[in-house]
Amino acid sequence: MNTTGKRLFRYALHYKKPIIAALVLLALAVCAELVGPIYAKKMIDVHIMGIQKPWYETQENGPFVVPYKGKHYIRQDHADGGQSGKEVRIFQISRSYYFVNEPVPDISPKKVENGRLIVGESDQAVSYPAVKLSNVEAYAFYKPEFPGLISLAFTYFAFLLVGAALAYGQRYLLQVSANRIIRRMRNDIFAHIQRLPVRYFDNLPAGKVVARVTNDTESIKELYVTVLANFFSGIIFIVAILGALFVLDWRLAVISIPMVPILYFWIVIYRKFAAHFNHVIRSRLSDINGMINESINGMTIIQAFRREKQIETEFAELNDDYFRHRNKLLRLNSFMSWNLVNVFRNLFFLIGIWMFAGSWLGPVLSVGMLYAFIDYIGRMMQPIVGIVNQLANLETARVSAERVFQLLDEEGVEVSEDRLARYKGNVRFEDVSFAYKEGEDVLKNITFSARQGETVALVGHTGSGKSSILNLLFRFYDVERGTISIDGTDIRDISKQELRQHMGIVLQDPFLFTGTIASNVSLSDPSISREKVEQALRDVGAYEMFMQFPEGIDEPVIEKGSTLSAGQRQLISFARALAFDPAILILDEATASIDTETESIIQQALDVLKRGRTTFVIAHRLSTIRAADQILVLDRGRIVERGNHDELMERGGKYYAMYQLQQGGAVGVGA
Repeated sequence: MNTTGKRLFRYALHYKKPIIAALVLLALAVCAELVGPIYAKKMIDVHIMGIQKPWYETQENGPFVVPYKGKHYIRQDHADGGQSGKEVRIFQISRSYYFVNEPVPDISPKKVENGRLIVGESDQAVSYPAVKLSNVEAYAFYKPEFPGLISLAFTYFAFLLVGAALAYGQRYLLQVSANRIIRRMRNDIFAHIQRLPVRYFDNLPAGKVVARVTNDTESIKELYVTVLANFFSGIIFIVAILGALFVLDWRLAVISIPMVPILYFWIVIYRKFAAHFNHVIRSRLSDINGMINESINGMTIIQAFRREKQIETEFAELNDDYFRHRNKLLRLNSFMSWNLVNVFRNLFFLIGIWMFAGSWLGPVLSVGMLYAFIDYIGRMMQPIVGIVNQLANLETARVSAERVFQLLDEEGVEVSEDRLARYKGNVRFEDVSFAYKEGEDVLKNITFSARQGETVALVGHTGSGKSSILNLLFRFYDVERGTISIDGTDIRDISKQELRQHMGIVLQDPFLFTGTIASNVSLSDPSISREKVEQALRDVGAYEMFMQFPEGIDEPVIEKGSTLSAGQRQLISFARALAFDPAILILDEATASIDTETESIIQQALDVLKRGRTTFVIAHRLSTIRAADQILVLDRGRIVERGNHDELMERGGKYYAMYQLQQGGAVGVGA
């Protein structure tokens, strides 16, 4: 078993009891279904074709005694074994029945001409006087068999009901078990996503991650429900049928045994061709999901720049490639499914009938046995068809499982439940260098200190490294060269969850979750009380604004807060950061999307809230950071100037030039 198969098996082991119970029920259901041909054989050979067995004259009465022309007869298999009466025979020739008043050897062929039964080949034929029975007379010889036929029919029907109940039970248990497995797998995937570093999501579109959590796990579900049931029942069917054929006649089993190696090579050949198609199909499906997700998120830009046709063309190319490989797999499935099975089934039917009609099995193979053989061969083809038809689902599930486990194998960081005492917030960067791509440093020998309660502003042109400094401080990325410490402790010695426990961040484009204004402030953290939420909103000057909504701060917020203005979203983001009472507060261009009036409200609140906190500010409007204790001017990953506003203005360097440009009405510096 390959690695993927072993891991799928380990997931199944979590719910092994209901799965084993389901498979046991499935095995019993198969056995109940396979009783049918045995009962059918007995109905045909004993109760229908049994009329052609020897009959004896008898003087006794009983349920199996038949009167005919003043005499009474009982069939050989119903007699006590001590019959000494005269032997007579009844034969069915074509659609008529004939009574022969003497013993007749069981020799074929038989025919009736001119009132005589002719037995054997023409050169050695023997004839006997034969009387044609009327329908009433023939019915009299069949009548004793009706109770047995009815009893067998009801017993067979009872087995069918039992089999149906067992099949329902196994299907239900497998479905429940599969749902539990997929629930556990999705929980594991989603939990692992939370542990993955931000770097991972830089290279994998969100749509592809979503596809692995939803589409791929749903394909794996089919493996546990449909594929497992068909393969297991198919194997039981084939083994049980071969066993039944050995019981009937070992030569019948020998005819059927070749189906096993044929099925094996069938599966090997199919998987050889289908594996490639399924890999491409799952990959294209992820690409399609990723493109749809990206298009929906960027619909404003697409429509604003009239890129609808280009996006449609790109999507159509992906969709067409998906369509082509789907058709290739469809042709393979069509060729190797029911049509090919029909060929093999009919071939085995012909072999069985030829052997029955010939001299090898003809003398010993009864009509009932031939019927059972044909029935069993037909039933053997059903699980083979089921197995073959599930090969596509098997390959799809295998490829999906590989993709899911590939995601789970990405190195993540275990979520720590430990609580870290609130640190003071003394931050030290010492000779820090960092690169997103090897050899392309975005930070070069960064060294600075930020003491508790200080406000440090980072300014510089786009790409100068401002956001990268904060990414390293938050440990979204780990420093490669140099050291970052808080209160003298290297942040790499603190778990990411403990480190971020006392940090707050406000981004330029705040992210809001589906819920309410209050839940977006508290993030449903039980430690954040309703009072804290309201106080945080008051501190940023937003409480009265939101209380004007019909439901106040319980006003529903849809995905990304698209029904709120940019300023309102930013105020919620500020309140969220403040509600968690961080020791270190990071404002990443937090006032860039806010109008002047709202910015004034926030600035007043920040003057109070910055006290006792180390605050890092990235701002492209330099007027908002005039009160910063320390301003770091970055250029191409280096700190080229540092000091407060007045010191930098007196120096007349890069900061002075940037400030003068903005005050003169030029376009602000990007960040």
